[in-house]
Amino acid sequence: MSTMDSATKSGILYGVSAYLLWAFAPLYFKTIDHVPALDILSHRILWSFVIVVVLLLVLGKWRDLKAALSKRVLLAMLVSALLIALNWGTYIYAVNSHQLLSASLGYYINPLVSIVLGMIFFKDRLDRPKQLAAWLCLLAVVFEVVQFGRLPWIALTLALSFGLYGLVRKKIAVDSFTGMTLETAILLPYALLQLHWFGTDIGFMQEGEWTSSLLLMAAGPVTMVPLMCFAAAANRVSLVTLGFFQYIGPSSMFVLAVFLYDEPFSSAKLVTFGLIWMALVILVISSIKQLRRQRNLIT
Repeated sequence: MSTMDSATKSGILYGVSAYLLWAFAPLYFKTIDHVPALDILSHRILWSFVIVVVLLLVLGKWRDLKAALSKRVLLAMLVSALLIALNWGTYIYAVNSHQLLSASLGYYINPLVSIVLGMIFFKDRLDRPKQLAAWLCLLAVVFEVVQFGRLPWIALTLALSFGLYGLVRKKIAVDSFTGMTLETAILLPYALLQLHWFGTDIGFMQEGEWTSSLLLMAAGPVTMVPLMCFAAAANRVSLVTLGFFQYIGPSSMFVLAVFLYDEPFSSAKLVTFGLIWMALVILVISSIKQLRRQRNLIT
């Protein structure tokens, strides 16, 4: 019993660490906002690939990688790689173009998108709380369109791309480390092409530009460390438990956007976020009740 408790505690610690690192990632990307978003994305891919290759060598996981290779897996990894690249690129653009509130909204919406995708692809049933939450989310999007005359494309792109990414990874059932290795390898040619032919000259690895160079190289650890923490957490605690931590990220982004970066937060935006927050409160309360029912059945 004590071992179980120890594993759960370490899992919670890893989970909170992962989401806190993701929450404060905007602070890092703001330090390199003078670099075009596509260049930052390319560095993120490049240095993440370097890290996973080093880890493959150190941990001796080449056999796991070879065992996972098949046409079906590679096709799925191509799709997931494109989705995660779209997610990363949109997120970087949002942060560096002073639209962190839109990114926050996107990651708030993401759990609701995952619920709908689960209903469509896995025949998950939506109980009344989830149905109400989904309708509130839809109402928030409609309000944005009516109020501002346009779709909240950053928020929707982030929510849909990450939701679909999770769907593909769940369908293919490849472990997170192997998946990230294949995804970064698939995206690597694009990253090298972007940096060599289309990238802006920002003095990478040139004399007197070591600060910028090191900051760009840090895109690898900024990407991989929280992913590894999340993987460690997922092996120790249930995904339901991890689900309670996922709101740390968008909540921190919201605070940073409004109180540190002074992004405009109008009464109309308050209505949008208010509807999403109501939906999330309903989901959290529903999840707590579900956990209590499961515990009562066990005992």
